[in-house]
Amino acid sequence: MIRVTQIEAGVTSICLDRPELRNALTPQMLREFVDVVKGLTDETRCVLLCGSGEVFCAGFDLTLCREDPSGEHLRSLLTLLSASLDALRGLVVPVVVGVQGGAIAGGCALLGGADVVVSHRGAKFGYPVAKLGISPAVSAPWLAGAIGWGLAREALLVPSVFDGREAERIGLVDVLVDEAGEVHVRAMDIAKRLGMKPRSGLGTTRGWMREIGVEGGIEGETGAAALQVSLSLVGSEEQQALLPRAWGREGGGSRTKDG
Repeated sequence: MIRVTQIEAGVTSICLDRPELRNALTPQMLREFVDVVKGLTDETRCVLLCGSGEVFCAGFDLTLCREDPSGEHLRSLLTLLSASLDALRGLVVPVVVGVQGGAIAGGCALLGGADVVVSHRGAKFGYPVAKLGISPAVSAPWLAGAIGWGLAREALLVPSVFDGREAERIGLVDVLVDEAGEVHVRAMDIAKRLGMKPRSGLGTTRGWMREIGVEGGIEGETGAAALQVSLSLVGSEEQQALLPRAWGREGGGSRTKDG
């Protein structure tokens, strides 16, 4: 479910490849993703992260939690999402993300490992998980570093979805194109241009920005603390009562992915 392709100019494309379910994330996908990112060789000069199909990533596949009152699957998803962010941010090469269709909740959190996010006007973004009894705290440190605490507070506490124009306005998206079909072309062009630059210069700069916290401080103690906040609600009475909305058992329509 993770497809890796080596492209010219030292670009490695890592593609979420579960288009029939809008690339909804499973523990298996996230484990594979972490392994791929950590296994990149020195031949990689830039990473292009994308999703196959019409949607970059709809978030966690919460239907896996349907018969899991213990919360084991949800804990695994949150823990592996945090590990995925750590792996991306630990790279010494730049990361470009192309978002077509949307990046929701866990999918939006993956943008925390990006240096450049490319999307389009009609794409959807957001963290609509509080209404399911799930805390998006795992996303808070990098998001606050990217867009500021005021905007991050609103994005995380208000369970709403916003479009690509708003995402660009608040600083979540760096390059905005008109149509979804333009996203991959523009993201690829940026990745190739970055891939042709000296690896050591970019890597040193990226590492220093991470160290001083310019990119939001997701790593180290801050990231670990954020994960623990999200994990603290798993299995609570409220979370168990609200989570069934994710698969439409009560009041949540037919939506099956929202994490």
